[in-house]
Parts: sequence; C-alpha cells; structure tokens
Amino acid sequence: MKAEYKDAETIIRNAIKDVLPDKAVRTVLNNRESMDNVYIVAVGKAAWKMAHTCQEILDGHIKKGIILTKYGHAEQELDNFEIIEAGHPIPDDNSILGTQRIIDMVKGLTEEDNIVFLLSGGGSSLFEKPVSGITLEDIQEVTQQCLNCGASITEINTIRKRLSDVKGGKFAAYCAPAKIYAIVLSDILGDKLDMIASGPAYADTSTCEEALHIVEKYDLKLKDHILAAIKIETPRCVDNVETFLTGSVSEFCRAAAKHAEKLGYKPYILSNILDCEAREAGKFLASIACTVMEKKDYSIKPPCAIIVGGETVVRVAGQGKGGRNQEIALSAAQGIRDLENVVIFSISSDGTDGPTDAAGGIVDGKTVDELDAMGISCEEVLKNNDSYHALEKVDGLIRTGATGTNVNDIAVILCK
Repeated sequence: MKAEYKDAETIIRNAIKDVLPDKAVRTVLNNRESMDNVYIVAVGKAAWKMAHTCQEILDGHIKKGIILTKYGHAEQELDNFEIIEAGHPIPDDNSILGTQRIIDMVKGLTEEDNIVFLLSGGGSSLFEKPVSGITLEDIQEVTQQCLNCGASITEINTIRKRLSDVKGGKFAAYCAPAKIYAIVLSDILGDKLDMIASGPAYADTSTCEEALHIVEKYDLKLKDHILAAIKIETPRCVDNVETFLTGSVSEFCRAAAKHAEKLGYKPYILSNILDCEAREAGKFLASIACTVMEKKDYSIKPPCAIIVGGETVVRVAGQGKGGRNQEIALSAAQGIRDLENVVIFSISSDGTDGPTDAAGGIVDGKTVDELDAMGISCEEVLKNNDSYHALEKVDGLIRTGATGTNVNDIAVILCK
C-alpha cells in the first residue's frame, strides 16, 4: 500500500480488531460455563472465530460442533469440531452438505441438550436446504438474479426464506425440544434478527405479499414452481430459542472514529445506515471531501475523518470483477481528481468484497491520472463493473484476508 495510505491502513487494521466477536461470545457464555450436553452450530463468515472462543470457554462440555463457513475463512482444525467450507454469495453443493450434517446432529436431541448457535453474516448462502420441490439450482438462479439487479440484502433474504427449509425460523423446529442459545453477529442495517442470515432460529416478520412485491419490483424471471414456493408463509412463532445480539456496523464506525482521532483527525460519523447504489455513494463521499477542502467557514474542517457505515448495492451490467466497496472507491476517485491531502477508502469488515480477494478499495487525488496514463477510463471500468482490475493497477486494493468478523461495511474520508 502507498505511503500516503499509511493512516488509512492503521485505522483499518485497528478498527477490524475492535469488532472481532471474541469479546461478545465471552460475555454471553461466561455465565453458562457449567452447561452440559452442549452442541455447537457455527454458521457464517465469522463462524470459525466464534467457535474457537466458544471452545475455550465450554471445552469440556461440548459433545460435538460443526462450523459452516465461507471458503478460506476457517483457520486450523478444532478438537471435536467438523469444519465445512461452502459457497458465498451463491450457495453450492457444500452448503447443502454442511447444512444436512448440522440437521443430522441436532435431530433427536432432548430437553436435556443445549445448542449454542453462533450466527454471522453470510449464513443465507452457506446454510441451505431447499424446501420440497425446489432445487439448489433454483436457489442459485434466484440469488444471482437478485444480486445482479441490485436488490438489498433484506429484499434478497425475504425471498430466500421461502425457498429454504432452514431459514425463517425453520431450523429451530429441527432442534426442538433442545434449547438454543443463539449468539448473533449483525451485518444487517437496523439489526433485524429475522434477516441476519435469513433468521434460521427467529420468527419471520416478512410476508409472502412482501416477497411477491420484490419479485415484481425487480421484474425477476422466476419459474412457476418457484413462485408457488414463495407464496407459502414461514413460521410466526419460535419458542425454544434465547437470542443475544452482538456487534453491528455502528460499533465499526465508532472504532474507526476512535483510531482516526488517535492519529490527529477530528472524527465525524455521518451515518450508519448508508443504503444506496455503490457508485452514487462514491460520488456523495467525493462531494463531501471537495466541500471540506474548500477550507471555508464550514463546521467540518481538516484535519478530519468523515465516516459512514452501511451496505450499498451494485447493479451488475458488465462482465468485470469487483465489489461494492471497490466501486465506491473508484467512483469517489473521479470526484476528488487532483485534490490534495484527501484519501477515501471503503471496506467490508469480513475481508472479502464481492467475489474477490480484496476487502475494498482506496483512492486519492492522483488515482484517476494514474489510470489515465495507462489508457484506462474510470467511466468505462465502472460501466463494466471491473473496479478490481483497475484498482489493482494503482495499488488501490485493500487486502486484509479473512478477518473472522462480519459487521457490514464502512467508508472513510481522510482530509489532512
């Protein structure tokens, strides 16, 4: 990473460290160290980290555990745990395999058994068992259509719940009469429990009518048997689960603000519910940077760090490679062209932005000129959704590797 990005790198590294799920898992489980007959189900991008902490606390009481996470997101083997890696954001055969292994483990448990359910973002893709009449290919097709058209994660999950036999509170029924202690790491704006990983152990609050409205809104091309499945309501009551919500994008924003302040920037958190197209978010951030650097009599003056959190969407029209955070950064680069002493970065807390090995992107006032010198047009790159390859050429990719947490995204403007 460029020397000019050193402050950004420090903020990124330390903010992610502050939102790792270890502390939250300990807080919940330290009062339950004497639980017996414990079975661990860990699902999501943060599954390994959460399960590892759980093992440290409950080691002698764990009968068996299964970790179902994204490819590349598991670390070393854990005693008495089976680790299965599967597809994200599109489910694959391992999603089905891992989910069935989990169902086989919890079916037949009794009132004397306890299930610790560690849930984090990514679970909607990783944790999957299609309802009768629906195939994995059907779910893959629906998910891809939703992603391409720019549907929000809440909208996507409203549909996916109805195609799945474990989402929308249905997994809790497999576990009954065993008691579930669900520790949930939020990656959903507003921390909606029935939407995080599509709420496998939480009563659904969405309706079939809402799901069908989403199909109409985005003109999704769905086969008749898929539409028929969407019209079947999900459980409205789940009574064998105690849920503990932890982690959120708000914490991520506060962590970034704290570490920016340590570096001499005055931090401002503008929003923790950014919810728009990535390209528009980039333009918005650039416009703020330009205003701040006018150094007129405004309330926000450099040196400052302006922070927004949330989850944007991308309408996929091209054939390129990238992610929403990379699109934010490249779009912002156009708006801060030739602006000095400004750096803008946007990252995903889990370390993977879209189907790439990057957590996000980082740019400054020189980025567009550097690309122009290589004959690369930002506008054309964005049209082709190919932000990854463009940023890679100008040292603008942020690579953290899998972080072990997942509390959504932040974008930060650093003005010196």
